[in-house]
Amino acid sequence: MRFELFIAARYLRAKRRQAVVGVITVISIVGVAVGVASLIIALAITNGMTRDLRDRLVSSTAHVDLLRVQNDGIRDWRALTERLRHLPHVTADAPGLYEPVLLSRGSLSGGAMLKGIIPGDEKTVSGLLDHLKAGSAADLAPDAQDTISVAGEATPPIVIGSDLADSIDATVGSTVMAISPQGTLTPYGLLPKLQRFRVVGIFHSGFYQYDSNFGFLRLKDAQTLFSEPDLVSLISFKVDNLYHADRIAKEIEQAAGPGFMTTNWMEQNRELFHALRLEQVVTFIVIGLIVCVAALNILIALTMMVMEKTKDIAVLMSLGVQPAQIRRIFLMQGFLISVIGTIFGLILGYLICWIGGHYRFPLSAEVYSIDYLPFAPRLSDGVLVTALSLGVSLLATLYPSSSAARVLPAEALRYE
Repeated sequence: MRFELFIAARYLRAKRRQAVVGVITVISIVGVAVGVASLIIALAITNGMTRDLRDRLVSSTAHVDLLRVQNDGIRDWRALTERLRHLPHVTADAPGLYEPVLLSRGSLSGGAMLKGIIPGDEKTVSGLLDHLKAGSAADLAPDAQDTISVAGEATPPIVIGSDLADSIDATVGSTVMAISPQGTLTPYGLLPKLQRFRVVGIFHSGFYQYDSNFGFLRLKDAQTLFSEPDLVSLISFKVDNLYHADRIAKEIEQAAGPGFMTTNWMEQNRELFHALRLEQVVTFIVIGLIVCVAALNILIALTMMVMEKTKDIAVLMSLGVQPAQIRRIFLMQGFLISVIGTIFGLILGYLICWIGGHYRFPLSAEVYSIDYLPFAPRLSDGVLVTALSLGVSLLATLYPSSSAARVLPAEALRYE
């Protein structure tokens, strides 16, 4: 062991008359450990939120959507879809018809966005129908037969989100009423169109915006309900590289011709991911202040150690130890405190992340959009936090180590 490191390690083991310095040293180690663990946990949570939201968005929505600029629907959608599905990087496509409705059951009601789909095509671009918690989506097939109610009215099938089902107290087999604003003009004014549907499935994606607002029905039933014969709102596409969706969307838009526009999953959720990145930076800065406070404790501990060891420093310098070596002794002492605290902090932080990821602490989906607290610890975050902890701690040792190197042996030993 180098001479400076040997002396620094001996100084960390305070004697009984140096108990105060020892306590402050322990507090410094604990402070560094808490700061490092807090940073690891905070970064793991923000990474987990970003990862889970991105994965759920990508699995629940199409990568690219093509729609009319005037938003008046696509009438020649069959020929257009057949032409665009052969473009490079396009792996799947699906037409869809969106409209908002009021969905009710008895005295309970809730707003919903219904989408008319062709199930076989929709499953290739979106995974919502793969997360059914009850029922089946088989009845949404184009050739499926409607159920005839007691009053003789045909009730087409519908699949709705779990939170929407809870809000209107609907289960598989329940009959719900869809009230569309695309009504019929009468002498008494515009009357909304009513249609009964039979709930054949309930999906749960874990993403609140979809589970509380979305419903699926057959494309032909949506066209009848919304009085839009043989028309779709958009054509959705899945591409081979979701991170190049913006570039591929431009190619699809150009191939579709004038009068069309595209949106992609990154553009639709830009504000969300920008807010998550900003939250991560702010969290890192705020919790990083804990490490700075721990560094102040290291500064105080080393300053008191220099005052306590003035006689020892003078003796060492009298024996020929150079001021640079004295400086390195206290630099290494602060470095040891930082290393010990950082190691304990990393162990504690990653352990808590593992526990959180294993047991899944619940969250309010209405507030956070997902129903559990995600943890996604990364090795790169550990390297970044370690560098921050050691760097700030070393900065805190500069003043006391420089003070120790400026001790004059004759002055320090004059009254001994």
